[in-house]
Amino acid sequence: MKFLLDTDHISILQKQAGPEYAALTARIGKVRRDDLAFCIVSFHEQVLGCNAYIAQAKAPADVVRGYRMFDRVLSAFAAAIVLPFDTNASLVLDGLIAQRVRIATMDLRIASIALSERLTLLTRNKRDFAKVPGLIIEDWTI
Repeated sequence: MKFLLDTDHISILQKQAGPEYAALTARIGKVRRDDLAFCIVSFHEQVLGCNAYIAQAKAPADVVRGYRMFDRVLSAFAAAIVLPFDTNASLVLDGLIAQRVRIATMDLRIASIALSERLTLLTRNKRDFAKVPGLIIEDWTI
């Protein structure tokens, strides 16, 4: 395994449209499938998004749409290698917190998984992830 997809790259794959999707799928097509992984933190982020959508739903059709979103998330993660947030990632996270790396909590957890597994993180969020010492990042959507 070589690459961890950030939630933003996963979302682009799920939308299946646009120039970012075309660029991303072209790059993915050049690597072995077992060199790519998702992580449980991205699953957590997407589930939170689905929950928020359903909680704000005003019409029955919106509730149905929200549960369809859940289904797409579940299907995508079921078909992927999903890395856990384990003890090693937790230790890396503790180190980053001690270094006072200031990015969003979920992003810090994703970075910790990538660092603990020695993976390149595929993300569009270079501004924040560039603050993480030792983290290698690439954007495959451009």
